[in-house]
Amino acid sequence: MTLRTPNEDTFEVIDSVQADEQSIVEVIQYRQLEGSSDVRTAENLFFAIQSGMKLKMVRIKLNQSHVRIEPGALYYMKGDLEIKASTGGGFLKGLARKFTSGESLFVNEIHGTGEIYLEPTFGHFFLHRIDESEGGVIVDKGLFYAGTAGLDISATHQKSVSSAILGNEGFFQTRIAGTGIAVLYSPVPRKEIQRQDLKNDKLWVDGNFVLMRSESVDFRVEKSSKSWLATSVSGERMLQTFEGMGFVWVAPTQGIYERLASKQGLQDLAVPPGSHNTDTESLPS
Repeated sequence: MTLRTPNEDTFEVIDSVQADEQSIVEVIQYRQLEGSSDVRTAENLFFAIQSGMKLKMVRIKLNQSHVRIEPGALYYMKGDLEIKASTGGGFLKGLARKFTSGESLFVNEIHGTGEIYLEPTFGHFFLHRIDESEGGVIVDKGLFYAGTAGLDISATHQKSVSSAILGNEGFFQTRIAGTGIAVLYSPVPRKEIQRQDLKNDKLWVDGNFVLMRSESVDFRVEKSSKSWLATSVSGERMLQTFEGMGFVWVAPTQGIYERLASKQGLQDLAVPPGSHNTDTESLPS
């Protein structure tokens, strides 16, 4: 019996972006998992297959370039490659990132020529091209997974205390700028993410399912109506508000999946719908 090396018979590429002449970023998934000798594992695998879940990995091909990955993300790699520890833009920037966003002081960079495979998951990935001329993006903490050469990753603070507390987004989020490809871990499949184009208008969201926004878009939390009385009786209360010129990426199905993961998920979704969002802080009683 001859063991096969990983090839297109084993994987299929479901997303691919050419970062530059030196690197390609791909999301690949196993066509089918063949199973396990353990009966309990086989049972779980059966239900995963029936629901359409596929095991996915990020593959990055480098040619005399480098990529930054989050600690613990590397699965394996081959080629003329070297892992280097970097402060990600200088010691002071590393300190600021550590004490504001909770990330590590040093980041992992892989330099050279070869192929890099990141940890497999049944979750989802979102490849996003960032161009310096268009400005950076702000993403939720924990979404950034890897990025090609040319990207600057830093922490940015919320402009108002209300946005951090009432919006449940925390005081700091991750800013990605420069030019390159950012690999983001998404809570929903890529095709379920919607991009909303703002042209000096507003987007209101009742929940925490905004994944990313242009840094030119202002974020705040405000009451749903002009008066507190109207807000208190509307049932909507506080809303996340996005305003300006740019794009906002939302995941409307995120709250549904989170409810399904709870013990009462199916029961809650079977009753007349109220709000299928994730939690946004309510007004004080």
